[in-house]
Amino acid sequence: MHDQDSKIDYAALKEKIRQAGEKLGFAVVGVARAEVSQASEHLRAWLAAGCHGEMNYMARHADLRADPAALQPGTLTVVSVAVDYLPHDKMADDPQQAAISRYAQGRDYHKVVRSRLQKMADAIATLAGPFGYRVFSDSAPVMEVHFATQAGIGWRGKHTLLLSKQGSWRFLGEIYCDLPLPPDEPIKDHCGSCNACLDACPTQAIIAPYKVDARRCISYLTIELPGAIPAEFRDLIGNRIYGCDDCQTCCPWNRFAQLGDSEFQPRHRLDSASLIELFAWTESQFNDRLAGNPIRRIGHERWLRNIAIALGNGPTTVDALNALKMRQDDASPLVREHIEWALTKLENSLQPS
Repeated sequence: MHDQDSKIDYAALKEKIRQAGEKLGFAVVGVARAEVSQASEHLRAWLAAGCHGEMNYMARHADLRADPAALQPGTLTVVSVAVDYLPHDKMADDPQQAAISRYAQGRDYHKVVRSRLQKMADAIATLAGPFGYRVFSDSAPVMEVHFATQAGIGWRGKHTLLLSKQGSWRFLGEIYCDLPLPPDEPIKDHCGSCNACLDACPTQAIIAPYKVDARRCISYLTIELPGAIPAEFRDLIGNRIYGCDDCQTCCPWNRFAQLGDSEFQPRHRLDSASLIELFAWTESQFNDRLAGNPIRRIGHERWLRNIAIALGNGPTTVDALNALKMRQDDASPLVREHIEWALTKLENSLQPS
């Protein structure tokens, strides 16, 4: 626990912390009280409606999300940070190209952001002496968007992601700490009457402003869902093999986004590779090439499942049919099911109507 010395000027300390964060490459640093207020009630209602799908950890750790001091004893304050990550503004418009969410084309943000937060915590200890803290970057049950809004970093968009006048292509991170830093002022919502994200969602997963049903969301379906992707969504997935950026690419505020940190530049041509090329990767190639990338977490089986759907949604070419047939005897029943679906769809498209 930090010995709360009355001689410390916490307002001045906060400004020094902000400066230290900016030197470490954070686009913005803000401070919030470690209180979740009504946000935990909204979370519980969302969970009660089953909108989290099979993300059981969301329900399992709901109490920890609602009580920061249960996660890190003595927590009074949340230092919230954002890192710009937009790697480029290219779109994967060709249906034979793999569309991969931009955040996942380069280095794993969890490691990059946590490493910087640890350096920031070391800098705070140099300024204020030993203190109690814990750093997070999408790595524990933390209400990230809530704290970022309370810390004045942005507001919650209707797609539920953090939005600011610099757009939404940002990773978030937090330091829970026992320093009584003065909080920043929240920013008011600037979405107004715009419903671009609701209209753009391919599967209508944004069922109301500020409410996403994960069970319909392409990011959930291609990343979090372990089993078969429901047939009703397969056509709508298009060429998206990992995540979906549609609710961000349509957002008017993202016209003002800056290209982000070079750490997140695409690797292994994940911004331009063809579906057939990626479908040919063996499990060892998948693991080796995606070491240090967030995609590796889904494993080779889900990767093939997703690409099979995307191939089925593309043009009927000899190469696409051959690529699918080459894996028809895959050891995984899950992969085989999605390959059969894709082959049936492509072969049906050849039939005279």
